Amino acid sequence: MVVKIGIVKSGNIGASPVLELLLDERADRPNIDVRVFTSGAKMNPEQVEDVVPKVKDFDPDFVMFSSPNPTAPGPAKARELLSEMDVPAFIIGDAPGKRAKDEMDEQGIGYIIVEADSMIGARREWLDPTEMSVFNSDLIKVLACTGAYRLIQNTIDGVIAQADAGEEIELPKLVINAQKAVDAAGFTSPYAKAKAYAAYEMCAKVADLDMKGCFMMKNYEEFLPVVAAAHEMASAAAQLATEAREIEKANDTVLRTPHMSDGSTGKKVNLISKPE
Repeated sequence: MVVKIGIVKSGNIGASPVLELLLDERADRPNIDVRVFTSGAKMNPEQVEDVVPKVKDFDPDFVMFSSPNPTAPGPAKARELLSEMDVPAFIIGDAPGKRAKDEMDEQGIGYIIVEADSMIGARREWLDPTEMSVFNSDLIKVLACTGAYRLIQNTIDGVIAQADAGEEIELPKLVINAQKAVDAAGFTSPYAKAKAYAAYEMCAKVADLDMKGCFMMKNYEEFLPVVAAAHEMASAAAQLATEAREIEKANDTVLRTPHMSDGSTGKKVNLISKPE
């Protein structure tokens, strides 16, 4: 059986650029077929209403919707539309999504909330395409090296396994905090784990500064240092996350979990070895 997965992206978070790639990193996984539908950078209700229904034409076994702030008007509209479809669906979002957990439960929608997937400093005086790209590269580094992506991979792979077996899909209800992320990373060095934990928590706090700079301050002379500080924090977190992985590399204990030829997940630790 080939499991058909629909992914809808509206706006962008750190998980969005690599979401489908986490499931098929070598583009040779035989048991899944993925389609991505996107409204681009915009996430207003009108864009969401246009793009979400298109996923049903693919006849997916389940749908993922990736967006910032699942409580915002556009993502809230998406949740409404998904709840009306006769298709299992779950949201992948950032920390504000925790406020909508009960509502998502009532809608019959699952969720994966990534606390460290922080809001960007979206001020015109600060953010240009280059700065946006640098910030997202820092987030990607943190989410990858701290184990958050692996936990997302493992969670979605669990859903795929249920669909592949013809079982009723149990939708994820997961909030990824620092402890859950670093546990999934499989660190053997306590120093590496500590650095990764710090990196994750730092990125989780980036949103507080960007929220302040973007919505609570009006004078550019006041908010520019705040959003700049938030991006510097993300950069420092990425460096810490890299250091954590370098410790594991030096010890030859980097955990790798590639997808195997039958679609299952393999595992290896030592560099000169084969996954099992």
